[in-house]
Amino acid sequence: MTEYLIGTGGWNYFKVPNKPSLKTYSELFRFVEVNYTFYQYPNIRTVESWRKTVPKDFTFSVRCHQDLTHKIGFKPVNEAYQILYKMRTYCEILQSPYLVMETPSTYTFQQENAKTAREFFQTLSLRGIELIWEIRAPITPAVTDLMKDFNIIHCVDLSTTKPCYSSEVTYSRLFGKGHHNIYQFDDRELLEIDQKAQETNSKTVVLSYHGIRMNNDAARFQHYKKTGTFLPTTPFIGVDSAKAVLAEDAKFPSTKAALAESQGWKVIDLTQDKRAHLSKLLNKIPDRTYANLDEVTKELKLIL
Repeated sequence: MTEYLIGTGGWNYFKVPNKPSLKTYSELFRFVEVNYTFYQYPNIRTVESWRKTVPKDFTFSVRCHQDLTHKIGFKPVNEAYQILYKMRTYCEILQSPYLVMETPSTYTFQQENAKTAREFFQTLSLRGIELIWEIRAPITPAVTDLMKDFNIIHCVDLSTTKPCYSSEVTYSRLFGKGHHNIYQFDDRELLEIDQKAQETNSKTVVLSYHGIRMNNDAARFQHYKKTGTFLPTTPFIGVDSAKAVLAEDAKFPSTKAALAESQGWKVIDLTQDKRAHLSKLLNKIPDRTYANLDEVTKELKLIL
């Protein structure tokens, strides 16, 4: 049976009044991807405190610092080894099985730098930690062969693509189809993610949600895996649900096109059992400028 580890990129956005974020987060999820280590080098005591805060069966993954992935690259030089082994130390303290490397779209792999990367990976001592690699540049045969040869797991966004080869672990960082992580998954998209995950036949599937509604997306997917049903996204149904999400931050006056662009990514509850992106409704209202939320609501009532 496939094991699913479901969570989000970081825990600081998981806010509950008067409660520590990580402790509260770990009461709902049993996995998190540590984003902090991509930007900063936390001291050892801080990392130790993270491990002590969560239950024994809680799983961390650690993002490799950008100094290695975005500045130095995978080269057999002292600076590269120093960074990677610092990340290894973090993994060991957190009992994390995964070190996540994200290389930018500008870091392309051809024959020459693939050779350099091979020298780097050949000389690493990982002590059982598995490397996860999210490659934002086009995948070439050279980099595919490199990952296969060193058992590096190809990380993708399962909502948009599939890994270039199968392995015992599928690791997905989920952003969706919006710009700058501004996206929310509806029921159909979460089902598609699960279908793609099952098709990998991996023993472990790790899903790290990263969109602006990542806590909601992860919680809804986790609930689906446990019960076969999806949680609602709002306390309301139909027009009231649409009105509630528009009331969060929609600015008026606004054209239909502007509303669809700024608000259409949000998911509303059409019925008790059906959810959809708000764009599906906004695209059906008349093409004009709306002075306020009530005018939009009036048109939505004619549709639903």
